[in-house]
Amino acid sequence: MAQNSKIEWTHHTANLWHGCTKVHEGCDNCYAETLSKRWGNDVWGNDKPRKIINSVFNELDKFQRIAKEANEMQRVFVGSMMDIFEKPMPLIDSKGIEITNLNTGEIRDTFFFFFSENRYPNLMFLLLTKRPSNINKYTPESWKQTPPENVMFGTSPVNQQTSEKLITQLLEVKGKRFLSVEPQLDSINIQGFLFNGGIDWVIQGGESGHHKRPFNLDWAYYLKQQCEATNTPYFFKQIDKIQEIPTDLQVRMFPTETVGSAFC
Repeated sequence: MAQNSKIEWTHHTANLWHGCTKVHEGCDNCYAETLSKRWGNDVWGNDKPRKIINSVFNELDKFQRIAKEANEMQRVFVGSMMDIFEKPMPLIDSKGIEITNLNTGEIRDTFFFFFSENRYPNLMFLLLTKRPSNINKYTPESWKQTPPENVMFGTSPVNQQTSEKLITQLLEVKGKRFLSVEPQLDSINIQGFLFNGGIDWVIQGGESGHHKRPFNLDWAYYLKQQCEATNTPYFFKQIDKIQEIPTDLQVRMFPTETVGSAFC
């Protein structure tokens, strides 16, 4: 959980649990896996439980109060240490003890239920997943016709192959949609998807850390050009957190701060 997150494109982060399983090559140097192991949590892989985060709903209530007092919409990235649309997995508590009467799917259902109560009217939730084919499987039935105005569904392509697969799956989901193209590993052409108006926001960035893979600035300019040609809001996050971003790539567009309105 993080208030005033260091992730540049969100105000806050929230995690219902910690743990995941790698999906594609973009996951190879996953920072969340590295942090989990550093903290002594064995929660990565298909055969591992996930660690419940008991404080998450109290934190979300706090973020809502902060945003309401500021009279603005604030973005919440769910989740930096998990994938909210992963299949239901068993849970352990903070001491590593198995929780037998609850799984991750049930926690997710509780989170989704709170939207029916309009519990977070000042929060825009960014639900980022590498499993967009699971979104319609796990969201409430009512969302398939009328998704919440304060939810954006996102996925993380890293090259042309993952772009074709993941964006196609994301477009089957009704509602606001975004892409987090990070860590980008090769040039991608997604202009066809953008021209159809199905993507509402594009974030782009290279990899950071000791094992970072190279990022070519030509990829950045190419994707920025595609967004400009289709009037798609574009956010360039980083090259590698070391190299300075060229002036003409210092573009950081956001959704507007009013629920249900157009993008700036």
